[in-house]
Amino acid sequence: MAKRRDDGKWAFFDVHYTDGSRTSNRKVPTDILGGLDGDEPARTEIESQDQRIADASGKPRRVIATLRRAVLA
Repeated sequence: MAKRRDDGKWAFFDVHYTDGSRTSNRKVPTDILGGLDGDEPARTEIESQDQRIADASGKPRRVIATLRRAVLA
């Protein structure tokens, strides 16, 4: 298995949804993070990604309950 190289351009998040499902290592560009909002812009980015997925699949978008930065080994 190849190791993922952390080039600092991406942050990864584990996302838990209100329906009890979970996704891991969702990729968000680091340039939208930080500042006064911290990691909160990641929620907006992941919601946008989820909406594109929902539109393509014809299924409703899941609602995010929590998100947390993933720890990559």
